[in-house]
Amino acid sequence: MNTQNTQGTSYQELQTWVDQMATLSTPKEVVWCDGSQDEWDRLTQQLCDQGTFTRLNPEKRPNSFLARSEPSDVARVEERTFICTKRPDEAGPTNKWADPVEMRTLLTDKFTASMAGRTMYVIPFCMGPIDSPLAKIGVQVTDSAYVVVNMRIMAHMGSHVLKRLEDEVSGSTPKKRDGHAQFIKCLHSVGAPLAEGQADVPWPCNDDKYISHFVDAREIMSYGSGYGGNALLGKKCLALRIASNIAREHRWMAEHMLILGLHAPDGSKTYVTAAFPSACGKTNLAMLEPPKPYADKGWKTSIVGDDIAWLWPHEDGKLHAINPETGFFGVAPGTNWESNRIAMESMTANAIFTNVALTDDGDVWWEGLSKEEPAHLIDWTGLDWTPGCGRTAAHANSRFTAPAKQCPTIDPEWQNPDGVPIDGVIFGGRRATTMPLVYQAFNWGHGVYVGATMGSEMTAAAAGTIGKVRRDPMAMLPFCGYNMGAYFAHWLEMQRYLTHLPRFFHVNWFRKDEEGKFLWPGFSENMRVLEWIMKRCNGAAAGHETQIGWIPNYENFNIEDLPDFSKEDFEKVMKFDRHEWRAELISQGELFIDLYDHLPKELIFQRELLAARLV
Repeated sequence: MNTQNTQGTSYQELQTWVDQMATLSTPKEVVWCDGSQDEWDRLTQQLCDQGTFTRLNPEKRPNSFLARSEPSDVARVEERTFICTKRPDEAGPTNKWADPVEMRTLLTDKFTASMAGRTMYVIPFCMGPIDSPLAKIGVQVTDSAYVVVNMRIMAHMGSHVLKRLEDEVSGSTPKKRDGHAQFIKCLHSVGAPLAEGQADVPWPCNDDKYISHFVDAREIMSYGSGYGGNALLGKKCLALRIASNIAREHRWMAEHMLILGLHAPDGSKTYVTAAFPSACGKTNLAMLEPPKPYADKGWKTSIVGDDIAWLWPHEDGKLHAINPETGFFGVAPGTNWESNRIAMESMTANAIFTNVALTDDGDVWWEGLSKEEPAHLIDWTGLDWTPGCGRTAAHANSRFTAPAKQCPTIDPEWQNPDGVPIDGVIFGGRRATTMPLVYQAFNWGHGVYVGATMGSEMTAAAAGTIGKVRRDPMAMLPFCGYNMGAYFAHWLEMQRYLTHLPRFFHVNWFRKDEEGKFLWPGFSENMRVLEWIMKRCNGAAAGHETQIGWIPNYENFNIEDLPDFSKEDFEKVMKFDRHEWRAELISQGELFIDLYDHLPKELIFQRELLAARLV
């Protein structure tokens, strides 16, 4: 086994672990990643040479690449994602539990010689601004160069992170970060060893997949997949599942939330976080551009993060938030210059596209990118594609990885180690009925209840699922690293550590009329809802109390220059129907039954209070 950068690290615990992983997985060489441009250039060219990457037209998409995965490796695999704790109840009924001893034994066998014939890359990375009190340093070892170049976009990565870790261990730099682990161990292999002389494939992977989180040890072991959150272990695995456990123990919160700045014409700025299940417009909201009537008056938005927020009680008494990531890993289909110009500008260069289509002039295309379909493409599987051929050109979960610093509306404070102060917390789902466009919770406890019960109507064609609400508490159902009932209790407890509480809101852009047409125009017009939310956070907008919370008065909600939207339309989109809410109350109880052993009594009381108000 050859070793590049043979000095490794002066941090003996890390060096010992890397040596142990190399002995276990037997790669042909070990390379310590430095995060440099030279390394990027070398690895991207290597990926092009082996057929994993296609270099895109440098005039249309400079320094950008297209990757095509195996059809069996295209998304997160929740059924193969495990939370490994001593007792099943610590993981809870919404997670897939595994005994940590048994899982470690099984994976030790899987990882034995798993990197034979391949390079093992050692990736030091930091989630969050490196000087933030919440920053978490991880080290991922992987046999995938695709992972290395994506991690360079998605996290602080390379020699400067390694040096920071070494300095903290030596004592020359004080350690501010919590959690007993100096670094979080992240072991990853695509599970496709190469015998001597065996030809490689463009996308190596294994049908047998395990994404396992060892909560107490603060370790992640992922085997068999090279795609997305299965392989970029700093993302969902560390920043949510492991971090949520650390956060619970150290009085902060790791949440599946965007962070958005709202800038008023008078110069005031309000930051909000928002949690949405998939297909509910999360990225579009994070990158929202105010409509022309707002922009003309000086309204602006800025983005701190589009996917994950780490929040903690700051010394100023407010909840502060950082984005632990440095890049966007966005869904491509449906993204275009009209729906999300900000996302499109963010990926004009230095980007990686996975499972989208290739145009004849060396650019990328996906469904929804343009109104007219190209006459010919190479689809995401590498086959010729023409309109009407019966296949989609891009996979439904195709992605773009782009540096956040390229975003034209990136907030000036997005890398502030102190984070940004949060004045509002927004929850929302895709609901055709019942839920009004916006309402405000009565207080913190009620706000937690609203987040705990939020969900979206299922649209799959499976019998009996259409219209059924899938509950996704705080949009964390696949990402909470411990019992969801205990997670609710942690949310409720956090109120004790704050003196200036954020306001809670619920939004629903997707309500429909009797004919199935959307009642609200959505997209940039959502700025009108955000204006009311911002003013409510600052005590400057009126509303009236209903059984479910505070909702805006027509007179206090800005519909100026909104064509074809009348007072009657406003009343429809804000309508409260007691009968629909009684059915909603019953539906909400199903999740509570599953979590009953760990469910905080306060949420039961909140449900009883809602029931009493609906009488």
